[in-house]
Amino acid sequence: MPLYTHDQLFQQFNKALDAVYYPANPAELYEPINYALSVGGKRLRPVFMLLACQAFGGDVERTMAAAIALETFHNYTLLHDDLMDNADVRRGKPTVHKRWDANVAILSGDAMLELAYGRMYQALSQADGIAETARQSAFRLFLETTLQVSEGQQYDMNFEHRLDVTLNEYFEMIRLKTGVLIACALEMGALVGGATREQADKLYQYGLQIGRAFQLQDDYLDVFGDAKVFGKSIGGDIHEGKKTYLLISALSRSSAEQRLEIADRLTDHDADPQAKIDWFTQLYKSLGVPEACAQEMLSCYYEADKLLASVKMDDTGRQLIKDFADSLVHRVL
Repeated sequence: MPLYTHDQLFQQFNKALDAVYYPANPAELYEPINYALSVGGKRLRPVFMLLACQAFGGDVERTMAAAIALETFHNYTLLHDDLMDNADVRRGKPTVHKRWDANVAILSGDAMLELAYGRMYQALSQADGIAETARQSAFRLFLETTLQVSEGQQYDMNFEHRLDVTLNEYFEMIRLKTGVLIACALEMGALVGGATREQADKLYQYGLQIGRAFQLQDDYLDVFGDAKVFGKSIGGDIHEGKKTYLLISALSRSSAEQRLEIADRLTDHDADPQAKIDWFTQLYKSLGVPEACAQEMLSCYYEADKLLASVKMDDTGRQLIKDFADSLVHRVL
């Protein structure tokens, strides 16, 4: 059985996703779902799932339906996150609540969640060659993960009203909001591919480290990225008062006078948005925060590499997973 690169799996996944049927009516419910899933994306989670599956001898085609279910859930979270953040752009396109309205985003998002659960159950129950214990473990993991992602989002919202958020609290928040879904993708792929419990658990820990690094990248790119490449408006986290690694680090490195000014600017909702972004950007640079963020991100990738090296698995499959993770580093470096 051939082992595919992440680029090949990306193409295969997009082709399978494009072939998914949605009812024509009610159009106001299903058109936004198809739109949200068709505007692109890195397909990070399904590609990791498929890479993990093939690394343990699993059939990528039989795992594709589960990968689609996972990506459907991920995009459901984006639909609602964009609405809560009042974001204008996602992947370079208008967000669903901007193209339609808030009610459409809520209801279509709810439908996506229901579709994700149904598709995952069907994918795991109907796929051939998967042990029953693996099916049960994979579906239970999916259910636990979906709740954890909501917990992470709630912490993120809670932090918007605090200036005393610690880096430990931040790392726990991103573990739940970002890390567990990537870890879930890798563990599920391993389980349906035939991995042992120990192998799957180690890949889950690997996924948590990758997820931590990936969120640090998002924090960095939200301020210092190119909007055309990043796919979102630059400075959105600053405008929303998100407690990112950059802001928390800046607060810890600032003088008492600077912290007072940070607090004033965060709560000044009448300020010119671009002037606000420019001020924080210069503050971060003056405090060495971008370099600290990049170093923390690299530390996560190095730790992930050590975890991946410790997993007993096909060497080529391991290298293909590592190649995909390495490709993500180049979004910043």
